[in-house]
Amino acid sequence: MPQLSTRITSLNEGGSDGWEVFYRARALVAAGEQVTELTIGEHDIRTDSAVLDAMNASAQGGHTGYAMVPGIAPLRAEIASRVTARTGVPTGAANVLITPGGQAALFAAHLAVLDPGDTALYIDPFYATYPGTIRAASGVAVPVRTRAANAFLPSAQAIEELAFEHEARSLLINTPNNPTGTVYPADCLQAIAAACQHRDLWLISDEVYDTQVWEGAHLSPRALPGMAERTLVVGSMSKSHAMTGSRIGWIVAPEPAIERLTDLATNTTYGVPGFIQDAALFALRAGEGPEAAVSAPFLHRRARVLEELARHESVTAIPSQGAMYLMLDIRRTGLSGRAFAEALLDARRIAVMPGESFGQSAAGHIRVALTVDDDSLVRAIRCLCTFAREYADAA
Repeated sequence: MPQLSTRITSLNEGGSDGWEVFYRARALVAAGEQVTELTIGEHDIRTDSAVLDAMNASAQGGHTGYAMVPGIAPLRAEIASRVTARTGVPTGAANVLITPGGQAALFAAHLAVLDPGDTALYIDPFYATYPGTIRAASGVAVPVRTRAANAFLPSAQAIEELAFEHEARSLLINTPNNPTGTVYPADCLQAIAAACQHRDLWLISDEVYDTQVWEGAHLSPRALPGMAERTLVVGSMSKSHAMTGSRIGWIVAPEPAIERLTDLATNTTYGVPGFIQDAALFALRAGEGPEAAVSAPFLHRRARVLEELARHESVTAIPSQGAMYLMLDIRRTGLSGRAFAEALLDARRIAVMPGESFGQSAAGHIRVALTVDDDSLVRAIRCLCTFAREYADAA
């Protein structure tokens, strides 16, 4: 067989993406084992039946052929109106490109701002695909380390120093954050914006969790002075409307960037199926009520988990203001996040994600997804804490 490209063989450096615990858990489930899965950010509810009815009606009505590559006009206009209302930044349909999910938007955004060999910065801890996405765009992925003691908030000084050292072209941030649940406060985002302007960086802002804010408020960095012309915002219906499998997302960016991104989409995805776009339009036009209903379970589950954690000393939670996760500090056990997650799965059949799956900044931590019913979640957390105490007492 001829040699494969370095682009795809180097996506996962070291030959692993760090998700072995997740794969093991799924294999156990497939073999008939009972496993409480607190791994990935997949809702335990399905897409609303009314949205599926709209999707079916569109398909049955004939919207199954090629759709306009940048997206159907009504959907682009609806997203533009939504962004304008939520951020205060005047946004038109020409600022919006519809993509096959947020992941495709991340890839397209990096292709838009990077030439081969350019450095792209991203915050560590990170969503698992970030470095691979940068490498897939032929960029050099450089992490900006953060500290648990500072709730994993990035330092503008570290961004500036790395941008200067590596002559970086872009920075990728995510708030509300996966995996930490941190919502970047205004002063943090203002400092990031200043660093981007000082070092002439493109900012790619992943805001797919903007409807899951439990404390404080979400601020899109695109709304800060001087940032609209250098920011590409990634959005998605996956988390806000439990439409993960529908693969419907978008990029909001300056018009010249959207024009070129449309050229890219023409030569890669060739758009998103029209009946899925019609369903997304239906869902967005339903207003904030359905979004709140999708998010509500995670808010009260977060409260119940924090209440349970307060009864234990072996595990502590990193302050979390948003998203469907909690990052837990298990360093008192003396185990790495990976070793703890492996042992927990073996002994208690509870599956969590090792912090190391999301970068070295989260070593000694685990991420818990709040994606099972309340009682099962609390039982799993109680069992997890008891398990951790056994190791902590022996350490």
